[in-house]
Amino acid sequence: MTNKTKVFIDGREGTTGLRIYDRLEAMDDIELIILNDDERKNTEKRRQALNSCDIAFLCLPDAAAIEAVTLVENDEVVLIDTSTAHRTDEDWAYGMPELSEAHKNKIMNSKRIAVPGCHASGFIALVYPLIEKEIISADTRLSCFSLTGYSGGGKKMIAQYEDETRDVMFDAPRQYGLTQNHKHLKEMSAITGLNVKPIFCPIVGDFYSGMEVTVPLFKEDINEGFSLDDIKNAYREKYSGNIITYVEDNDENGFYTSNVLSGCDNMRISVNGNDDRIILTARYDNLGKGASGAAVECMNYKLGKNITNGLCIKEC
Repeated sequence: MTNKTKVFIDGREGTTGLRIYDRLEAMDDIELIILNDDERKNTEKRRQALNSCDIAFLCLPDAAAIEAVTLVENDEVVLIDTSTAHRTDEDWAYGMPELSEAHKNKIMNSKRIAVPGCHASGFIALVYPLIEKEIISADTRLSCFSLTGYSGGGKKMIAQYEDETRDVMFDAPRQYGLTQNHKHLKEMSAITGLNVKPIFCPIVGDFYSGMEVTVPLFKEDINEGFSLDDIKNAYREKYSGNIITYVEDNDENGFYTSNVLSGCDNMRISVNGNDDRIILTARYDNLGKGASGAAVECMNYKLGKNITNGLCIKEC
């Protein structure tokens, strides 16, 4: 019998941590290190768990994730961080292997992996291939509209939306990030190679999970010699795997449903519009490919498993 991989989830009680736990608990070759309620905030107990595991998922606020890294003294421990803290740190692998062979190889060879942000995942999946192929310039001034389920706000927001006595304001979609200083903006520009941060308009809706990220383009945004078909072909070439997929004519009778992939771990990329005005769309689950599913996918790469192991993939 082969030895089991020891895994510790630091922050298992949070929304992302719980989803990772649910996936790993069903795996016969994973041994989970669990701290009880009295131990999970004890620094020394966490230090012991972090140094006795093979892989640690950090499902913590930024400051706590940074602290957790300092507690690791065992050079063999692989850290997979779901916080914002290390996503643009060049010493950490960026956890979206679909972007390039270089990204995939860095994940497979690194002991420090930063899981992409939920909104950022869709934006980067849409924009990265276009800059890579020089279909658009790194100086293009883009905007991004993102609609997410309320679970993206964590336990506090979930409680607000599921409170039977909630305020009427929770009945309608709510825009936030109004100061244009959303924490995902740095990641969105750094990973795609954009020289200018996009205008970013995130909106939370009255549904549990799911995400729809839209990036509009004018004809003038596209470099000379490229067309709508070139954009589609760039996605077809880039995303031919099981997790991120380009899908033609993927609407629901003229509509895009934001939670169509709720509970799943894959992402669908679509292109609509015409030669003058183009709409690029990524749909996925903010708790799946936007968080815990992406984290487990990175673990699968590290362990040499089938990359969809433990994941829910909805066929297109």
